[in-house]
Amino acid sequence: MILLAPMEGLLDATLRDVLTRTGGIDRCVSEFIRVTNTVLPERAFVRVVPELLNGGKTRAGVPVRPQLLGSDPACLADNAARLAMLNPPGIDLNFGCPAKTVNNSRGGAVLLDEPELVGRIVAAVRRAVPPHLPVSAKMRLGFNDDARAKDNALAIAEAGANELVVHARTKAHGYRPPAYWERIAQLRESLPSSLRVIANGEIWTAEDALRCREVSGCEDLMIGRGMVADPGLALSIRVQGGVSWHEILPLLTDFWLQVSRRVERRHRAGRLKQWLSALRRRHPEADQAFNTLRLLHEPEAIEAWLSQQVGTAPPRGLTPEPVASSRAEMSPAC
Repeated sequence: MILLAPMEGLLDATLRDVLTRTGGIDRCVSEFIRVTNTVLPERAFVRVVPELLNGGKTRAGVPVRPQLLGSDPACLADNAARLAMLNPPGIDLNFGCPAKTVNNSRGGAVLLDEPELVGRIVAAVRRAVPPHLPVSAKMRLGFNDDARAKDNALAIAEAGANELVVHARTKAHGYRPPAYWERIAQLRESLPSSLRVIANGEIWTAEDALRCREVSGCEDLMIGRGMVADPGLALSIRVQGGVSWHEILPLLTDFWLQVSRRVERRHRAGRLKQWLSALRRRHPEADQAFNTLRLLHEPEAIEAWLSQQVGTAPPRGLTPEPVASSRAEMSPAC
C-alpha cells in the first residue's frame, strides 16, 4: 500500500486530485484540521477535505482520510464524532507536525514528550467513533530526541489505533536527511502484529522505496515530498516507468484551473511556482519553467505560458473573481 502524505501548505485537495490521477496511490491523508476548544461545524471539515462531498474520495476514486490535530482528548473525541457523521474513510491523528507555531500551541510533534497524553487522545477518539471506522496516527520518532519513540508507539497501539505511520525523524531533525528507517524496524519488534505500521521519510525514488522496505520491514509506505517532486513515483514503485514531463504538462494545466477557481487572484501564480519548484528536483524542464515564470504574477501571463506549452487555447472564463483563499496558502509545511 502506498499512501500520499499530508503536507500543510502544499498537498491540499487540488494537488491531491491531480496526483491521484497519475496512478499508484492507494489512499491520502489530508492536511490537519486544527481542534482547540470547540466542536467544529461540518463546513470546517469540508473546507479542508472537500472530498467528503464525493464519498470521501478524490475524482480518481482514491480515499482521503481526514486528519485532526490538537491536545485535548475530550474535544478531539467530540470533533471526531462529528466528523464521523460525514462518513469519511477513517480518521487520522497528527503527532508529527514540526511547525513551531503548531508546537507552541501544544499540537503535533511536541505531544511526543507526553506519551500518556498521546495514548489518551487515541483512546478517546477510538471510543467516540463507530467501531468500523479506522483510526490511525502519524508520529515522528520524537521531539528533541527519540528516547520516547517506543513509549509513544506502544501508547498508540494500546489505545486501539488500526494503523501507525512513523516518520523516521524527530522534530529536531526536521526534513534533513537521512531518515532513520532502522528505528522503525526496532519499534515494530515491540508492537502487536495486528497494528499496521507504515514507513515514511526520505523516499524520493523507486530505489529508495525498496531500501526503505528492506530496512524498516514495512511493506506499506507513505510518501509526501517525493510524490510532489515526481508525480509518477508511486507508479514507478509498482511497475517500471513513471510519468514524463510531457505527461506532467496537462496536470499542471488542470492544477492551474483548479487553483484559479479556489484561490485569490494574487496567490494563484505563487501556487503554480510552488509546485514547479518542487518538480525541479526530478524534472529539468521544471527548472526552465520555473525560471521563465519566476517574475510573472498576472494570471493571464501564466495562462498564456501554459497554453503555449500544451498547445491549446488559453483557458478563458476559468479565472473568476477569487473564492476566499484557503488557509493552506500561507501555512507552514508539516
